[in-house]
Amino acid sequence: MSIRALPTRVAVLASGAALALLTVFTGSAAAATGTVHTDSGASVNVHSGPYTSSSVTGSVANGATVTITCQTHGDTVTGKYGTSDIWDKISTGYITDTYVYTGSDGTVAPACSTGTTACSTSGLGDPHTCAQAVTWANNHISTSYNSDYYNRCDHIVGLAYGFPASGSVTAIAHWNAVPSSYKHAGDRSVPAGGLAFFSTSSAGHVMISIGGGTFVSNDIHGNGTYTKTTISEIESKWGAHYLGWTQPWFQYNH
Repeated sequence: MSIRALPTRVAVLASGAALALLTVFTGSAAAATGTVHTDSGASVNVHSGPYTSSSVTGSVANGATVTITCQTHGDTVTGKYGTSDIWDKISTGYITDTYVYTGSDGTVAPACSTGTTACSTSGLGDPHTCAQAVTWANNHISTSYNSDYYNRCDHIVGLAYGFPASGSVTAIAHWNAVPSSYKHAGDRSVPAGGLAFFSTSSAGHVMISIGGGTFVSNDIHGNGTYTKTTISEIESKWGAHYLGWTQPWFQYNH
């Protein structure tokens, strides 16, 4: 966060008015330590994953020192040290980095190995690969109204994978049609290119992951727009229930 100092270790020798700078070290490639701080003095929840909606596995008291074995990206949170999507893995789970003083705005420990299943179009006959679909999504991000995007989430993910349509009437119909071997119900660690599905009061919703806990979705920031978001924002803003993610299987060619 911006109010933290950069992680430096400086040794200085003074002789009269002369100062000799001996060493400066920055960053870290191994496990790190941090101190939990909250303005209110309350404890900070520890979650089973790097998301505010992940189950709470415990808490860490204000002022406690924690050992950070690795760090990863998840939900964006605003805390004492600003706003960030960095989460710290400690012995009991994940804690948002925005309440942990580490001496750095960025990461100070190795990236966590999530073991996430990779996105794959193998055997699916999709015109675009997962990487190409992610590129398509990034290239079409827009805050302007597009009539082809409004209320057409399942159509858009089909476009990302090179189809003229998804082949499904609604997102929930798409989810229900995907064979179980391509489905990851309840898994919130969605690889880049994976399709995240929700049930809603209407026809459901689907959006594409671009990696790091970030997705691109239509309508969430205005009708007909196509912008970055998260699973938790879809849940909280639309009251949607997250179903899980699937590989890019489409009824259009099955």
